[in-house]
Amino acid sequence: MSEQISVGGTTVDTRHWIGGRRVASAATFTDVSPIDGAVLGEISRGGAEEAGAAVAAAAAAFPAWAATPRERRAAVLRAIADGVDKRLEELAIVETLDNGALLRSHRRGVMPRVAHNFRFFAERLEGLGHDDFDTRGHTNHVSWDPAGPCALITPWNAPLMLATWKVAPALAAGNTVVLKPAEWSPLTASLLAGIAADAGLPPGVLNVVQGYGAEAGAALAGHPGVRRISFTGSVPTARHIAAAAAPNLTPLSLELGGKSPLLVFEDADLDLAVDLAAEQYDNAGQVCLAATRLLVHAPIAAEFTRRLTERAEALVQGDPRDEATGIGPQIHPRQLEKIDGFVRRAVADGARVLAGGGPNTALGGLYYRPTLLTDVRQDSEIVQEEVFGPVLTLQTFDTEEQAVTLANDTRFGLAATVATGDRARAERVTARLVAGTVWVNCFFVRDLRAPFGGSRESGVGREGGDWSFDFYCDLKNTVSAPGGWRDHG
Repeated sequence: MSEQISVGGTTVDTRHWIGGRRVASAATFTDVSPIDGAVLGEISRGGAEEAGAAVAAAAAAFPAWAATPRERRAAVLRAIADGVDKRLEELAIVETLDNGALLRSHRRGVMPRVAHNFRFFAERLEGLGHDDFDTRGHTNHVSWDPAGPCALITPWNAPLMLATWKVAPALAAGNTVVLKPAEWSPLTASLLAGIAADAGLPPGVLNVVQGYGAEAGAALAGHPGVRRISFTGSVPTARHIAAAAAPNLTPLSLELGGKSPLLVFEDADLDLAVDLAAEQYDNAGQVCLAATRLLVHAPIAAEFTRRLTERAEALVQGDPRDEATGIGPQIHPRQLEKIDGFVRRAVADGARVLAGGGPNTALGGLYYRPTLLTDVRQDSEIVQEEVFGPVLTLQTFDTEEQAVTLANDTRFGLAATVATGDRARAERVTARLVAGTVWVNCFFVRDLRAPFGGSRESGVGREGGDWSFDFYCDLKNTVSAPGGWRDHG
């Protein structure tokens, strides 16, 4: 097996990164580009042995990193951000080849956000604090103590951005990290390890173990040396992780699936509403926050449907490296088959196809046409279950009450989007929606100062801003009695 591969002109090491050095495994898995099925390389496939070694390295490095002054930790995080900036083009190309998302998005939004993740939490760390407060003359002082080694298990749809959303605050808090990237898109995590080392991050503070969730991920989730687990992915996998973590009472942060609604009221700007709906096809529909359930006020439904159908059919599908492309491939054959199965069952159940409805046979491979379905029942699978592909359903409502009822009628609660021109209506509706994030007349506006997470089966806990430090730290309150101090001066 070649330990180094060339991906889009960039050299990527296929081995794990443990304790500040590259470590190979006897077993490997094949990494394939979703763009054209080309084999990118054979990647070291870790399991319990590699996970254990990484946790041991993280535990050994923890005391020194936890004791490192905040200013020094922040400086290292900023140096990592600088390293990302210097290699932004390489990272964008490698990730596009690895997961099939649009290259222009990686260049203009995703990779700059990776660098921002590190800079934001460096700055937040330096300002982290709580005013002391008094209790009957006693002083209360709140502090954030590093928790220990953290296992961060990340998804394939935005690999580096979502990994660093976890890595940056965990490191800023003074913890050490074992990162397990998704096996369908592992390459930029390997590059991150090198960037962090070049930035001066001490050996063992960041470790990367590649492999399957049932092997490497399960070993990390059940390891008694892990003090925090953060996971982004599916509800079934989260249940396995929670069960593995339970014997050790390891605290969990889980950002899971969604089946988010877009509520379009008759007083909305219709052009804006159609734009918001078409935006849900972004990243080939492989976005957990996507508002895949379109709920449209009956009086405007016909015109909205006509315009959106035209937009869906006009989307340019093809190679994500082409600037003209608007929608690329699904990431893996299993994902394509899963999406197509949802659509075929929905049609068999009475759904009507307004756009798309199947793979793009002209392109072949993993390209699935942007799909819009109507005549769907509220209790049907296509309405209730996450598809994670470019598939939207359209339902109508007659009253505000009915719209809210339909919006909340799933087991998820990750996000919701509302299109309305009535401020009072927006306030009424958003107050009643079950969701971790609600957008009004906009979509996908994310600020790292805000809490992020899901309600119901869409997740446990919140990260972002100081909420990240609350999770990645052990909060301590020190209460001191007044007076009684001896002067040693």
